[in-house]
Amino acid sequence: MTNDTPTASPAPTGVIADGPLGQELQLTRRYRVPIDAVWAAMTESERLERWIGRWEGDPRTGRVDFYMTAEGDDVAAEEYRIEVCEPPHRFAGTTSVGDDRWRLRFELSEADGVTTLVFAQAVVDDLGNVGPGWEYYLDRLEVALGEGDAATVAWDAYFPAMRTYYDGLAR
Repeated sequence: MTNDTPTASPAPTGVIADGPLGQELQLTRRYRVPIDAVWAAMTESERLERWIGRWEGDPRTGRVDFYMTAEGDDVAAEEYRIEVCEPPHRFAGTTSVGDDRWRLRFELSEADGVTTLVFAQAVVDDLGNVGPGWEYYLDRLEVALGEGDAATVAWDAYFPAMRTYYDGLAR
């Protein structure tokens, strides 16, 4: 990995930029692992569960149920509609719970043994909560890619510490 294991005081990395989803919150990470390993960690249910959650269903139908198990054991399913799936480079979809909808995407590229992940979410009203959340989960992904225990990444290091930064991006 290019970054060390996340520290007690990680720095926010998200930016607002134009992208395929319009105005997006974008976070970029680089990993010294093959692109296929990052793709698997982000799309295969068993590997995804190591850092954020799992899905159930048949992705060939264009939708699955997503369970954000990193939030606890008794979590409700979120409907996840798959809109783009181009292994191992591009993925996009919309997740929804009730009336809340989040449009998400990621892109992967690999050069010289380093895989670059660009993760994006269409801008929503509550960046002060959303931004620190994605920082936290992407740092958990990094630990999982290194075969570590993602539970060692402490949420308290991200929120409320990063809230002011992300609230500032919303302006």
